[in-house]
Amino acid sequence: MPTWGEILGELQTSHPDAVRRKYLTQLAQHTNRDVILYSTKWTDPGNVSPDAVSITEEDIQGFMEVVHGLRNTKLDLILHSPGGSPVAAEAIVKYLRKKFTHIRVAVPQGAMSAGTMLACSADSILLGKHSFLGPIDPQFILQTQLGNRMVPAQAILDQFEMAKKECRDSQNLGPWLPILSQYGPGLLVECKNAIDLSQRLVKEWLAEYMFHGQRRASYKASIVARKLAEHKTHKSHARHLSRDDCKELGLVIEDLEVDQTLQDLVLSAFHASTITFTVTPATKIIENHNGKAFIKLAG
Repeated sequence: MPTWGEILGELQTSHPDAVRRKYLTQLAQHTNRDVILYSTKWTDPGNVSPDAVSITEEDIQGFMEVVHGLRNTKLDLILHSPGGSPVAAEAIVKYLRKKFTHIRVAVPQGAMSAGTMLACSADSILLGKHSFLGPIDPQFILQTQLGNRMVPAQAILDQFEMAKKECRDSQNLGPWLPILSQYGPGLLVECKNAIDLSQRLVKEWLAEYMFHGQRRASYKASIVARKLAEHKTHKSHARHLSRDDCKELGLVIEDLEVDQTLQDLVLSAFHASTITFTVTPATKIIENHNGKAFIKLAG
C-alpha cells in the first residue's frame, strides 16, 4: 500500500484528481462493486466553515451526480465525515437504498454523529484497527455570551432538570438566570424530538438492513440505537468508538485488514483525498470510480 507520503510523491507528476480516481477505479475492479467516495476536510479544517464539511441537503445533489450512470446493484461507500444533519442523512439513505440492494460502508479513519448514522444504514461496515465511529446524540448550536457553542441535546435537558431542582430554593435562582436565558422558545421540545429522531432512524435502518433476517432484529436494533445515543455513557459527542467497541455493541463489522488488497485500495483513495484537500481549495469530495465527481470548494 502506498503511504500518505508516497501518494504525495505521486502528486509531483500527476494531478490530484487523477491519483484519487486511479485507486477508486482499481477498487471497483477488485470488488466488482460500484464505489463512491464521500470524504471531507474535517480532520484538518483550518478556517473552513462547519457547513463545508458537514452532511447537508446539498449532498443529495452530489450523490445524484455520482450515482447517475452506475449499473451495479452493490455499492461500497468510502466514508470520512464529522456528521451533520440527520435529516440530510435520512434523505441520502433513502436515495441510495432505491439504487442499491447491498451497501457496504468503509470507514478509513472516522465517521461521527450523522456519519455514524449513515454507516448504520449499511449491510455491513468495514473498519480498520485505526478506524472509529462516534455517538449519535444530536447537538445544538447555542448563542452564548462567549460565542456560539455546540451543546449535546441531552446535556441541555439534563441541565434544565438540574435547574428545576435547584431553583426550588429561591436563593439559587440568581446564578441560574443567565444560563436559562440562553434557552430559546421550544428548545427543550426540539432537543427531545432530535434525540428521538436520531434513535428512530438508526433503529429502523439497522432492523431493515444490517440485522435483516436475524432473530429479534427490531429489538436488537433498538438496543444498539439507544446505546449509540447515550450521552451519559459516552460523556462526549467526540468520543471515538473503536472497531472492538462497535463489535461489542452488536454492529456487523468486517475487518478491513482481512483483504489486504481491499485495504490498500481503500486507504490509498482516502489518502489521496486528504492530500487533495491540502493542495487544492476542495473541502468535500463526492466521487465515483468512473471519475464523476461533485466537489465542494472553500468559499
